[in-house]
Amino acid sequence: MNDEALGAGPGGSHLDGREARDPAEREAALLARLPAQIEHARRAPGFARILAGVEAPTVTSRAALAALPVTRKSDLKALQDAAPPWGALAATDTTGLSRLFMSPGPLFDPEGHGDDWWRFARPLWATGVRPGDIVHNAFSYHFTPAAFMIEGAARKIGCPVVPAGVGNTDLQLQAIAGFRPTVYAGTPSFLKLIVEKGIEAGADLSSLRRALVSAEPLPPSLRTWLVEHGVPVVLQLYGTADLGCVAYETQSDGVVHPGFVVDEDVIVEIVRPGTGTPVTDGEVGEIVVTSFNRDYPLVRFATGDLSAVLDGPSPCGRTNRRIKGWMGRADQTTKVRGMFVQPSQVAAVVKRHGAVRRARLVVSGRTGDDRMTLQCELDGPPTEALKDALVASLRDLTRLRGEVEFVDAGRLPNDGKVIEDVREHD
Repeated sequence: MNDEALGAGPGGSHLDGREARDPAEREAALLARLPAQIEHARRAPGFARILAGVEAPTVTSRAALAALPVTRKSDLKALQDAAPPWGALAATDTTGLSRLFMSPGPLFDPEGHGDDWWRFARPLWATGVRPGDIVHNAFSYHFTPAAFMIEGAARKIGCPVVPAGVGNTDLQLQAIAGFRPTVYAGTPSFLKLIVEKGIEAGADLSSLRRALVSAEPLPPSLRTWLVEHGVPVVLQLYGTADLGCVAYETQSDGVVHPGFVVDEDVIVEIVRPGTGTPVTDGEVGEIVVTSFNRDYPLVRFATGDLSAVLDGPSPCGRTNRRIKGWMGRADQTTKVRGMFVQPSQVAAVVKRHGAVRRARLVVSGRTGDDRMTLQCELDGPPTEALKDALVASLRDLTRLRGEVEFVDAGRLPNDGKVIEDVREHD
């Protein structure tokens, strides 16, 4: 399918008319939905407790919303351990759900029934995906929801999907050569690896014209490299396994516009980290999202990610608010090769090995080439057997490969950090 055909479609440049609404009309519509959603959220025992005493009919403004408690992603594991599997935050009984996911942590994420439940059709459409495009889906199908986020959106638009998953680049190249997909969905670093292997093998990847990437940063240098090596349009979205799509990049005539347009079915606040207090537009703070999802009705969910509101509407014609995209973490939870690594996982590694007195996980390298090193102070002499055992535990508990480095006692700073991110970002 050529680029002209990709630009056509029944929805034009927008998936639907909601994306071009007058901002005041959108704001009024979102706020009008709040009281019923808050009342609905209280069907979940956890939110019945969190929102106890809140008079739902009075929550009809951003100021009233900002007065409600924040529920933090960093607290989810403890909540879910206490009330498995959803931390008592789901409004739909587990038997009434469609899929049950387990992300690293472990954190459990539900998926309900319905059309494009994760709301990924908007970012796919903004990337230029149209009915009949073939989507090469290289997100993981193993326990985590990202691949199914793409599946639901592609089905809504009318696109067949190649369920490629991750790994095995030889098979990836064979599938692309055989099915001739026009769209890639997955992490940007894996797309780079596929393209590099394709060049090395002399494979024809020319069918790939568009890419929607997520789960890790997309530095300008990597986007430029992908464009220069045959993928003309590469856009990214920001979302989480708890919320689905939150915001996404847009483009017109191949030009990527600044910022990420907020999805039509969430309310995004930017708050001062560690609080629930909104900051002024343009100030960097933590992303807090209220979702209108009926199965998992997260109210003021603090993602732990940093961003800022970008002034004015997007040149693409979508009129919703924009954020600058992912600007780092408000807590120590860190994303490595598309997977979250949490301080609790580092603590679990240490707990397995009594000889380790203190440890710090250092994440280094450049975006797309992440490296993890677990620095350990020991109570006894270092051994290769202990190092091998720690490497195995690190992989078992994080699902990621990492190295282990033994350091002298007292070498690790006494600053409370368990995870240190020293990566270079372009």
